[in-house]
Amino acid sequence: MLSAQNVNNFDGLARAAKHFTLPADHAGVSFKPAHFDDIKSSDHSVGWFEVHAENYMMDGGPMRRQLQFLRESYPVSCHGVGLSIGSHEPLDQDHLARVARLVEWLEPAIFSEHLAWSSHGGNFFNDLLPLPYTRQTLERVANHIDEIQERLSRPILLENPSSYVWFSESDMTEAEFLASVVAQTGCALLLDINNVYVSSTNQGLQPADFLDSLPFEAVDQIHLAGHFVDHGPHGEPLLIDSHNAKVSDAVWDLYEQTIFQYGPIPTLIEWDGDLPEFSVLAAEAAQADRRTHSLKPKVRYVAG
Repeated sequence: MLSAQNVNNFDGLARAAKHFTLPADHAGVSFKPAHFDDIKSSDHSVGWFEVHAENYMMDGGPMRRQLQFLRESYPVSCHGVGLSIGSHEPLDQDHLARVARLVEWLEPAIFSEHLAWSSHGGNFFNDLLPLPYTRQTLERVANHIDEIQERLSRPILLENPSSYVWFSESDMTEAEFLASVVAQTGCALLLDINNVYVSSTNQGLQPADFLDSLPFEAVDQIHLAGHFVDHGPHGEPLLIDSHNAKVSDAVWDLYEQTIFQYGPIPTLIEWDGDLPEFSVLAAEAAQADRRTHSLKPKVRYVAG
């Protein structure tokens, strides 16, 4: 098992290089190929970009050339969606090898994945599926993270999921589970504040209680995204993590509370469906910047 001390001693990346750090004072956005020309030609203040690893597991072609431009011009983070860290089965070694080759070439500031499972029996699903928070699950997740970190020669960030149900067999809270994973593996956290709000609302919990239980010294990145309101079988509101709209006022308020309490943290605007013009994403990132700067928060290091 990879200890936290060993993770902190990774020296495979030159931290001083421009594309190895994510600025905490200028928010980033999800990169979409449709926005490439605007990114190259427009005058914007977007500080960095995040790419989904599974979209770039090729050796060449137009998309890889776009990514080459990004990595030379901006800090870049890499976000995986297919390693299925919570699966009962062993990690897919072919997929892990493809991720490792991409990370070695891209040299992103960070690599992140989800606390979820998305594959079974060689089949990959289009959803990030939830886990029961038990000691058995904790051991499995920690072992998988250890394996990934050893293969990538770097600590990864683990993202909290959006959830719509609670498993009766869970014997710890999600925040307690995440804190235990961090303590056992030395990984860091990607805090998705929209997911916190969605999950807490759906389960009748208080988002602040979740945030107060996290080891915030391990939070190296924040995600913000949009959601929409549906309704459950009895007419109760059910929030869906859709990534296809602007950040809601409630999530912005929770973000401000977080930054005011803990200091600036590299922040990303996620937008994956019903893709708008690049100017809309840039405006959302600029709003994150304004809210951060207006709070005069505590001093915090730049992740990378």
